[in-house]
Amino acid sequence: MIGLIHTVQFGYCGLMDSRISARALTAALGGWRTSEPAYEALADGIRLLCLDNRLAPRTALPAERELAVALRLSRSTVAAAYRSLRDTGHISSTRGSGSVTLPLGRRDPGSVAALEGAIDLQQASPPAWPGLAGVMADVASRSAALVARTGYDVLGRSELRAAIAERYTARGIPTHPREVLVTTGAQSAIHLLASVLLGRGDRVLFETPTYPHAADAFRRAGARLVGMPVTTSDGWDLDRAQQALARTLPVAAYLMPDFQNPTGRSMTSVERAGILEAAERSGTVLVLDETTADLDIDRGPIGGAGFADAERDSVVRVGSLGKTVWGGLRVGWIRASAEFVRRLVAARSAHDLGTPEFEQAVAAELLPRFDEIVAQRSHLLREGRDAAVAAIRSEIPEWSAPDTHGGVSLWIELDAPLSSAIVMEARSRGLLLSAGPRFSVDGGHDRHLRLPFTAPVDELRRAVGILADAWPHVRSGAPIVASEQLEAVV
Repeated sequence: MIGLIHTVQFGYCGLMDSRISARALTAALGGWRTSEPAYEALADGIRLLCLDNRLAPRTALPAERELAVALRLSRSTVAAAYRSLRDTGHISSTRGSGSVTLPLGRRDPGSVAALEGAIDLQQASPPAWPGLAGVMADVASRSAALVARTGYDVLGRSELRAAIAERYTARGIPTHPREVLVTTGAQSAIHLLASVLLGRGDRVLFETPTYPHAADAFRRAGARLVGMPVTTSDGWDLDRAQQALARTLPVAAYLMPDFQNPTGRSMTSVERAGILEAAERSGTVLVLDETTADLDIDRGPIGGAGFADAERDSVVRVGSLGKTVWGGLRVGWIRASAEFVRRLVAARSAHDLGTPEFEQAVAAELLPRFDEIVAQRSHLLREGRDAAVAAIRSEIPEWSAPDTHGGVSLWIELDAPLSSAIVMEARSRGLLLSAGPRFSVDGGHDRHLRLPFTAPVDELRRAVGILADAWPHVRSGAPIVASEQLEAVV
């Protein structure tokens, strides 16, 4: 979908803006016709793409006639949809130049600022660990020693890399500090890996659904994503994964083996072994995102380190403190061979000049207390998960809330493919969520909704109450014919 967007040069202000083709926009919209009139349903579909950043600001939209042909609509319907989008400030149109998406304003109906008292569940991150402020104050009291350093630390503080290496070794993955690169959060690590591993047009195997910001990072590096299904009930489609690895020979595969975001599913030992064997045959580098791996609620130990017996340079691991300690503590890392770390260091200056010293000093103080931190997070997440599951099963029994043993979210299955419609309706009632298609690699997931359980229990119960009140309205507003067509697609 988004990979079909191409960049063109416009003549004003020297800006590079994006243009999305009618075909790509049609694919991104998925099952958009979830209400009447059709023009407003189409406008809502495009609004949602803007709201969750699948359509970036200043993206040129297809001409009305072109989009009408692609969607098999009348031109007047598309024109009315564009007019509705202009009225709400989502696009601007200029005669002869077409329509362009606009940055969201503070009064946008989907923005947090416009919704006083809104419940924002678009981010799946728990609040800061309670002891963090004290650690930060203690580090700040020793700031004279920090400012004596140069402040440009491309590799990472030696004591922090040693602490990270020690934790890997304790997991059964012997690691030397020179095999660790400290980054400015996990997202920075993913961007750096994508830029070093890939050439334009290279294939990358991706779970679907997946963490959308990782998919965006690989797409920006020029990757062509190949989807590998993951479900809450059956886990990874091992046959499909092995076939994709053998057939497409992807340069890399991005995986979240433990408490996958958004499904919460963890790989079995059979799945780990099968994917590793197929990846080594195809020469594929496994990029393991382990940012949620420590968020165990009640799964317990799985035995072994998982992928620990991989061949040299065939596995790269990404970790961070964002999900375990606080999203505002921008410290992540990459664990790879020393040779590959040197390649990353050489390429890093094009992205940034190192991780901030203060955050690294805080992280170095936190890692010796990591078991204590994880235990507190487990208790917090258990309360949220249990409250969310109980509320869904009680108030919306027609939805399926899976049994999830860790992580940050529930991947809820709706009884109709109306994920985007319920998200838009919930926004109008003060609840911000991300629709299932946001997590898709190759389309679909209109029947799923991600519900993070990282918020306070009372907010989660309120959120489910809003969804329960909104769902009958969404169901009743869906066109019968369109609903049947959507059911057939799913």
